Amino acid sequence: MINIVAIASLRDLPQMASYGIGSIFFYLLAAVVFFFPVSLVAAELATAWPERGGVYVWVREAFGERWGFVAVFLQWSQNLCWYPVVLTFGAASLAFAVAPDQAAALSESKTFIVIVVLLAYWFSVLLNFRGLSGSAWVSIVGAFSGVVIPGTLLVGLAGLGLLQGEPSNLMKNGSELIPNLGNFSNITFAVSVWLAFAGMEMTAAHAREVRSPERTYPLGILIAAGVILTVFILGALSIATALAPDQYHLQSGVTEALQSMFDRYGLGSLARVVAFGMALGVFGSVNAWVIGPSKGLLAAAEKGALPPFLSRVNRNGVPTRILLVQGAAVSLICIAFTAQPTVASAYFMISVLTIQMYLCMYIIMFAAAWRLRSLHPEQKGKFQVPGGKPGLALACGLGGLGCLLSIGLGFFPPNQLKESGIDPDSFKTFLAVGLLAALGLPFLIAWARSRGKSKPSSAS
Repeated sequence: MINIVAIASLRDLPQMASYGIGSIFFYLLAAVVFFFPVSLVAAELATAWPERGGVYVWVREAFGERWGFVAVFLQWSQNLCWYPVVLTFGAASLAFAVAPDQAAALSESKTFIVIVVLLAYWFSVLLNFRGLSGSAWVSIVGAFSGVVIPGTLLVGLAGLGLLQGEPSNLMKNGSELIPNLGNFSNITFAVSVWLAFAGMEMTAAHAREVRSPERTYPLGILIAAGVILTVFILGALSIATALAPDQYHLQSGVTEALQSMFDRYGLGSLARVVAFGMALGVFGSVNAWVIGPSKGLLAAAEKGALPPFLSRVNRNGVPTRILLVQGAAVSLICIAFTAQPTVASAYFMISVLTIQMYLCMYIIMFAAAWRLRSLHPEQKGKFQVPGGKPGLALACGLGGLGCLLSIGLGFFPPNQLKESGIDPDSFKTFLAVGLLAALGLPFLIAWARSRGKSKPSSAS
């Protein structure tokens, strides 16, 4: 359930709905070249090296301390951008639940979005101070209220409407099963699929905290994979069926589609209840993510990659100081959110930067998996990628190429957002500077730490 609620958010469905039936192609492509390779490789690494730290431990064992720190820093820093993005979707759902007549205005109100994001995020931080036992129940409730129930209603109502002969907007959104891949600006929204599928390695941070990780972890990934892929494809098609391209927004398209379908049967008020459940589901998703990457950073701090004061934990083993630093950074990003011309433009720009940073981490992870199989063939977990070394090479190769493809596409502003106020040059500059900072900062920190350690202590 933590896998599902951390990954299977409905927030990216409106972007993919804009491709109509072409969304099927992009989801299946991302599953083959990214989702399944990440899932298989992460399962092997997590059972062979189940100690706390996840990606940091795997990359450190393969390439040394510095690269381990770079990998976990990328994983951690992308979350700083991801929290405002996913909580914006939650804020839009909450606006519809409490004030449906003003939902459109509130979902574009920067003040409303920032206040909701900050309150929800900091409450999740405080809840996670209690450790996994204090947050797991929120993830389970969030999985049902934010994914399973609204996803089932979205698909069920869309199917019922088609059976009853309701007009469909599917082909208006996109009539090509394989969209025009030559026009990069037309397929930039598809980059969101990679972020939608990202995160299977996150639960490796808890691998040694569950019973029988060699069996439970891979089985959890397999079950989650089937559920997530089904929800994504059918959910995007359902929105495309219910609404025409100009009838929904990125941050609120799911609630707008549900409202439209409930109205057919005079049940419009139920859409508010579902929207509230979706807002709760977003909180559960954030709650599932807050502690995972911070534990990887904690492992790096304990090895001296960060100042010693960041390695302190409370009685529940939670790195509270790292969480507080993380919270301060998220708060600054939220405030910067208001500098963009519209909420939709800020939502998309920060989404793409999140993807770029995350994919760089995955490229390092795939390289580490291949190197570890060669360096430590004796270090076998209870799960290995099928097919031996050729199977692992295929998984790592497909995954790495998929990441590079998505990074390249991310630099083309989408045609679908021409009216959002995004300036193409500013968009590319924002991504380039953000990506360079995320890659360069961990090296700078490592260099500063190594200089500090090498300086002789002064005489007393």
